[in-house]
Amino acid sequence: MNRLLFFLLLVFPLIEHAQFSRKYANGHGDSVEIAMGNRAFADSVIYYKPGNPSPIEKCRNGALALGIPDWDGLDNNFTVLGRGGELVLYFKDNAIVNLEGTDLYVFELGKYIEETFLSISKDGKNWIEIGKIGGGNAAVDLGDSIPGNEVFRYLKLKDAASFTPQGKDSYPGADIDAVAALGSAFSISLNSKVLFNTGKSELKPQAKKTLDSLVNLLKDFPAYQLRVEGHTDSIGSHVSNVKLSANRALSVKNYLVGKLKNPNLIVTTKGYAELLPVSDNKTSNGRERNRRVELFVIPLKKNIPSKH
Repeated sequence: MNRLLFFLLLVFPLIEHAQFSRKYANGHGDSVEIAMGNRAFADSVIYYKPGNPSPIEKCRNGALALGIPDWDGLDNNFTVLGRGGELVLYFKDNAIVNLEGTDLYVFELGKYIEETFLSISKDGKNWIEIGKIGGGNAAVDLGDSIPGNEVFRYLKLKDAASFTPQGKDSYPGADIDAVAALGSAFSISLNSKVLFNTGKSELKPQAKKTLDSLVNLLKDFPAYQLRVEGHTDSIGSHVSNVKLSANRALSVKNYLVGKLKNPNLIVTTKGYAELLPVSDNKTSNGRERNRRVELFVIPLKKNIPSKH
């Protein structure tokens, strides 16, 4: 498939989701409106370890916390952490970002108030503790300590083990139906092979066609800022990879700024070298996936979720 066509097929759904909000049942008789729609929800499970006592087998599945809320009103389609259990989720096509108001929404079920500790991370290794959240549906504000132009893909929920129901309980710990990033940045990943020659940070002539298509799409967005991140594989020294990834991010930024011609647009860049891989650096295909430039479209405002 033509690389430019593939890029357009990837990004057009992003625009669609950017324009339409949706309401979701919260499992307690109300609904929550989420501006980004289905894209706002966690996409994959990185780690799940049920606590002790652990839940019944059908709820001992971290994947049941992915995607949109889909509780069927019975005892299906949600993950139970177990007392002291832990769940780490990953956001693939968007990222958590700190905007004004509520940034995360945890759809928790059950009649008990079961607290959890919530943390976020860029790499799934180094965690920023946000704090303890209450049971039921938890609206979370990341607070002033998280910069508004930083993006995070990993989220960890750990049952606080602060409540033990009386008698035999098949669902100990928090019951998680879904997690949504309300403070959410749209993510676009561009393969470095499309943009640059090996070891270089100057844009290829053909790369400008891809970036021009992106410019046209960005014109349809409401007020936003951009974050451009450069990434390499693990070949070579860390020092040289940092320089290369930073320079590549800067090249993309300079081109976009020149084309968008918006004096009020804020664009930040960062080179992460090999520190944030998305695939295995032991294979050639994995290394190619890791060599990329990621753009995050961060809205300046978001619709604050409300119950209806």
